[in-house]
Amino acid sequence: MEELRTRHVRERRDLQSRITQKKKSATKKTRKGINDECAELERQLKERQDAEIAVISGERQSENGDEYDHLGSGVEFVQEEPANNLNGSGKSVPVSHSKAPNGQIKKPNRQKARLARRAAEQEAVTEQAAKEAEDLPNLRAKETEDMRQEFLKYGLKEQEIRSDGHCLYAAVADQLADNEIDVKPNNHIEGLNYDSLASQATYKGTREVAASYIAANAEDFAPFLEEPLDQYVQTIRDTGEWGGHVELLALARAYGRNINVLHSSGNIDTIDCGSETQTHPFWLSYYKHNFGLGEHYNSLHRSP
Repeated sequence: MEELRTRHVRERRDLQSRITQKKKSATKKTRKGINDECAELERQLKERQDAEIAVISGERQSENGDEYDHLGSGVEFVQEEPANNLNGSGKSVPVSHSKAPNGQIKKPNRQKARLARRAAEQEAVTEQAAKEAEDLPNLRAKETEDMRQEFLKYGLKEQEIRSDGHCLYAAVADQLADNEIDVKPNNHIEGLNYDSLASQATYKGTREVAASYIAANAEDFAPFLEEPLDQYVQTIRDTGEWGGHVELLALARAYGRNINVLHSSGNIDTIDCGSETQTHPFWLSYYKHNFGLGEHYNSLHRSP
């Protein structure tokens, strides 16, 4: 459950960052459409996350809240009103009863039915997880091959980055080194201790730059964070928490370079730095299945 909650926080954070970028690029003519699109994206994410939590916690209820006991003997068919029927058709539905010693019918044992339904749902989740685990080697192989084809298409070669919570920052640091760019941004970032940055780009340096940029531009980021900005910035600086769209956006703007994130599907997410004078973009590859910690970023260089 804790892993699920962590993933949900990351998904909401990334979505809010994408929404921020969409709204910033909106014009008067497109603003309403973009606002509607963003609201729909938020609604879809909330519904999916709520459903995942319900399955894991075993609290998923019938669509209309009714519960039927299918255990024991004496199953009869009772006419239910459409509003209370599982299929909403007003037809008879099976309800389980048990016989009392005097021959009278007892009320359905709803608690037993609820427990049985939860057990069935949890068993289904377990089976699905087992199936995904069996398919994982195939997913890894497919992702690797698909990504290889994309590298050939764009003339790229991959620089593998250590798989840990720093991979995004380390991949950007590798891009700085490959493009012979100083880890110290040319753009002035209020609050950034330039003297503390190492002469060579490392994940520690790019973490500090991302944190300082977000702190210095609080009005652009704070409205879309789910925790206080100071706490969010401290997490970037002082922990091994992985980064996502928010941190990529901060780094793109800090260094004045677009960042292209290549997926095995062929999709490219372009993180816009907001500058019309930027030259060659940074390139990263994004994996979902190939690494033990889950999501992972590698650095991409131009093939010689």
